[in-house]
This record gives sequence, C-alpha cells and structure tokens, in this order.
Amino acid sequence: MVFLPSIHGGFRRRVQWLFRLLLLVAARPAALHGEALALTPAQAKAYAEVLNLRPARAHLTGTDAGALLVQDCLSITELLVSQDAGRYEATVAAQDARLKLLEQQPAGPLQAYTAAEIRLHQAAAQVVFGHEVQGAWSLRQSYLAMQQAVRRYPQFLPARKTLGMLQFFIGSLPESYRWFLKLLGLPGSVEAGLHNLHLAATQPHDFQLESRLILALLEETYYKKPEAALTLMQTLQRQQPQNLLLSYLLMSQLKKQHRTDAALAAYRARPTGPDYLPLPYLHHMAADLLLYQGQYAASQRENLQFLQQYQGQHYRKDAYFKLYLAAWLSGAAPAAGQYRRRIGSGGRTVLEEDTYAQRFLEDKQPLNAQLTRARLQIDGGYYREALTTLDAFQTTAATPLRDRLEEPYRRARALHLLGRPDSARPLYARTIALAGSAPYYFAPQSALQLGYLYQLDGQKATARAYFQKALSYSRHEYKNSTDTKAKLALKELGE
Repeated sequence: MVFLPSIHGGFRRRVQWLFRLLLLVAARPAALHGEALALTPAQAKAYAEVLNLRPARAHLTGTDAGALLVQDCLSITELLVSQDAGRYEATVAAQDARLKLLEQQPAGPLQAYTAAEIRLHQAAAQVVFGHEVQGAWSLRQSYLAMQQAVRRYPQFLPARKTLGMLQFFIGSLPESYRWFLKLLGLPGSVEAGLHNLHLAATQPHDFQLESRLILALLEETYYKKPEAALTLMQTLQRQQPQNLLLSYLLMSQLKKQHRTDAALAAYRARPTGPDYLPLPYLHHMAADLLLYQGQYAASQRENLQFLQQYQGQHYRKDAYFKLYLAAWLSGAAPAAGQYRRRIGSGGRTVLEEDTYAQRFLEDKQPLNAQLTRARLQIDGGYYREALTTLDAFQTTAATPLRDRLEEPYRRARALHLLGRPDSARPLYARTIALAGSAPYYFAPQSALQLGYLYQLDGQKATARAYFQKALSYSRHEYKNSTDTKAKLALKELGE
C-alpha cells in the first residue's frame, strides 16, 4: 500500500492527498506470481482487510518481507486515519524495527519494495505530525531506494507504480517548492512518472488495481478525466460493497464532480460496524454536501460529529467555517458568531481549505449572502438554482471589489458547468479585466478555465496565454493547486 506524500514547509501542498486515505487500493492481491509478489494466502487476506479498513481482522505475525509490508500498511493506516499524535512515536519506532529486520533478509524484489514502501510511510507520518526535515530525508531515502529497485528488477511493476507516483508529484510541484526537493536530489519528472504508472496500470501484477486507482485519480485531478475515475470507483464499489475505503473514494469522486445527491446516497450506504476504523472525515464531507442542499441543521450535526471524533489538526478551521456558514445562512446569528471565533482557536493552515477559512477570519469583510449561497449551489451541482440566486445580487457604489469579482466568476462557473461555454467565456474575461492585481482567486481561476476551454477548441496559442496568465498571479488562496494545474496543462501543449 502506498499514499501520496504530503507537502508542508519543504513539502507543502500534497497533504490533501493523504486524506484520500493513503490513496488506495481496493482489492486484495490477486494470484501470486512467483517471485514477483510472494504474499502468502494469509498475508493476502490480512492485506485485503487493511484495505477494507477493518484492522481487527488484519493483524498478522511474521518477519518476512510480505508480513512486514502488511503490518506496516496497517499501522500507517491506523495512524493517518485517526490522526492521533499519541500513536506517532510508537509507529515510527515500529517502522525502524521493520527496516532493520528487512536488512537481515536476502535481497529480492519484494524485500527491496517493502523497505522503500515503509520508508515512504515513515515520511508521511513525519510530515503530517510536524517533523518536516526528517520527513524530507525519509522521502529521499524512499525515492532513491525505489529507483534502485526498478533498476535491479525492471519487470517488478509494483516498484514502477510507486516510483512513477513520486516522480509525477515531485515533477508537478510549483517552482516555489521544487528547489527544496532538487536540493535533496529528487528532481522528479511528470513524463517519466506517467510512463511508469501506465506500465504498472496496464500490465498484470498483484498491485495492478492500485496502480489503476492512482493513475485514475491523477488524471481526474490534473488532466480533466473525471468520468474514467468515477466509473472505476463505481465498478469497484459494486464489486466490494464491504470496503469502506472504496466507499470513501466513490463519495469523494461524486462530491468533486458536483453530484451531491449521489454522494449523499453513497455516504448513507457505506459499510458500518464495530470492525471498521472510525473515519471522521466522512462526516465533514457529508456536512459539505448537506450545506450545498441548504440543510443547515443537518450540516451542523455532521460537522460537530466530525470535530468530536477527529484528533488531527487539518480541516478543523474549515469545519468551523462551514459551521459558521450553516448558522449564518439559517439566521442563527449568535451561533454563527461563536463558530466564527473558533476558526482561529486551533488547527493548521496547511490545506487550502483551512487557509481560506483563516483568511476569511482575518479579512473581517462580511460575506454576501447571495454570492455565498450561489457558491454552495454550484459546488453541489445545482447550477440553475445558482443562476437564479445570482439574479438577486445587485451592486452599489459601496459593493466591495471582492464581491464585484465573485459575481461574474460564479455566473461563469454555473454556465460553464451547464455546458454553455460560449456564455461563460466573456464572464471569465470580465472577471480578469476587473481584478487587476487583487489578491483573490477569481481571476486566476478564470484564466485557468479559459485555458481549458480554448485548449478543448484546439486554439493552442490562446490556451497557452491563459495558462501563463493563471501562473502570473502572485498571491491568492488557491495558488498552489492553480499553478500546478496550469503548469501541467502547459506541458500538454508542448511547453
């Protein structure tokens, strides 16, 4: 099992991928292929239960490479799902012990792969719990070890899967962070990463499904291929309805693709019971979905349950911001004020959602109710309702610049997502023209979306100009993700 390394300080920006729960997989390993993946039937069964998020059924003894791999997958899953800082020291110590045991074993593809995977798990644990320098070094060790495994065992496809993932993410980092990884000797390459991932995803091996999932999620996020990712998640979830990880991935894809009703149905149909790991983040996702629908009381209940169960520091500010929105939009001013104050009381600003919440708190400029409702409706996939809401918005001489920018941007997004790009284009352009150098995300996002539209039309020069425009904005709430997408789009265009 692998996951995508988080980015903070030296590695900022990939933490959100950790909350795809190690990214992975969703099926027990298939048939054994001789030396390629020497999991025993007992190890394969235990590994499947790790992926089902049923830890009590996944405990396994043994000191061979297969057993150590499964044990480490279980421990890192429990740590990152729980976000329990009290588990951190013991988890890292156990990883060090497993690595020492692996050093005593005969060299082979599984032994090399397991050592590199455990080191990658350790890097994620260290970064998530604030030990960024140690995490950087562990990531370097994992990367170089996986490179060596691919050179020694070029037919061992699981190593290509993990190496390809790391190459892609390091290669796709914004320039402001790549220098640090280059300093560690980790240059990365989008092209090499995709090549290795495609090899691992299109040829049979025991982790082929995992490779397919990673590739599908990358392509959905960065290359605008949402239907393929959603179809894969739906198929796998139907095949394994007992798998909580797959239910999470399906719900996440539906939410990202603005299919609120279907995402809530997936949430309510998820497997539950005492055997499963508590997954508090599901409640936070459900709270968002209910907020999109205007079910404010239900949204508040889900976020309060999330905060009660969750022990981590990420998404806390975002949860209080969403609690504020639900209370404010329902007319509960005293509760809204309390939730607003709590945004600043804890949590970290690593994730863009938390950064946005903190910026809202510090900005002190009140939100506009119509624009806020329209944003939530668009996020939920209720585009026509959003356009009706926007019709009620009226500007005056006192209307702040932020609101003047948000209105055409929201209208453009609704029309774009309704399949009316010709109506969306002039509104995106208007947003850019009005914005100047204002530090809001509406103009850079408009430039990014115009780039995609002109790219689809085959107008490469115009698309390139808009992607470069998106990169040119020096500061806004979603700069890292916007820059990464624009940069990858430029690579597709031949930059």
